[in-house]
Amino acid sequence: MGIVARLAIGAVAVCAVGAGAFWALTAPVRLDDVALAALGQGDATRGERMFWAAGCASCHARPKAEGDAKLELAGGVELKTGFGTFVAPNISQDPRDGIGAWSVEDFANAVMRGVSPEGEHLYPAFPYTSYARMKPSDVADLYAYMKTLPAVAGRAPEHSLSFPFNVRRGLGLWKHLYLSDGPVIAFDDPPTDAVLRGRYLAEGPGHCGECHTPREMTGAAKTAQWLAGAAAAEGDGIVPNITAGEGGIGDWSQDDIVNYLETGFTPDYDSVGGTMVEVQRNMERLTQEDREAIAAYLKAIPPHPNGYPPRQQKPSS
Repeated sequence: MGIVARLAIGAVAVCAVGAGAFWALTAPVRLDDVALAALGQGDATRGERMFWAAGCASCHARPKAEGDAKLELAGGVELKTGFGTFVAPNISQDPRDGIGAWSVEDFANAVMRGVSPEGEHLYPAFPYTSYARMKPSDVADLYAYMKTLPAVAGRAPEHSLSFPFNVRRGLGLWKHLYLSDGPVIAFDDPPTDAVLRGRYLAEGPGHCGECHTPREMTGAAKTAQWLAGAAAAEGDGIVPNITAGEGGIGDWSQDDIVNYLETGFTPDYDSVGGTMVEVQRNMERLTQEDREAIAAYLKAIPPHPNGYPPRQQKPSS
């Protein structure tokens, strides 16, 4: 056998080994048996609280839905990003077009690991990087509540993504780097129960960091600048800094934060605007204890200066 033939065979072998390693490293990882056993039966009453804490209707109800229509989770909301346009899917109880045929295990793997019942990676536009921190029992409660919601026929449009972002398998490597169920903020001194509860709500179901934290080029959150504010995913707007750092909400009292989450009014009597309107409407449905816990957490986290670039002044005409 000539040297060229041997080199060709060697190259093929190397490619085969590389392809096998890539396939293994990018395989979807589901919840283990311990986590699945912790799901329990689920309680719909408790699940309603998780539904609003997690903001499910904000993305999965039809665009601009109001009132009871917010519980018709037909999907269709678009998120236009630098990676392409993501479209929130139908997660109603329709067995064909929604998730009505999903088991609680299917649901938990999607929410906490970003893995579909078919074994495909879900895109992290669905904030499972935050939901990974949820308690399995809370996920089961959420599932139980969602089983009470109406079935809505009709599939939402597919995502519109260019290569290589349309290759889902590659998300396996991304998850190895960025998917964690551990808390973001570790406190030096033992925190109060309220701060711990607020950390759980804000870092987990509330997924505050998904919008309020700046991102790497890979789309992952820069956790060293947690909640420091960020450039908006769409357009040229900004998402504000909600730490006590420069440009943040350091001059807000804990009561100011609680009142804002409940009423939508700032200490200066300005009102909530932009995409935060939907978030505040979700927060007002939580208990006073939950809002107080989130406020206690925000007052306890490390301060950071604004995490978004200075806005450029437009030249005057």
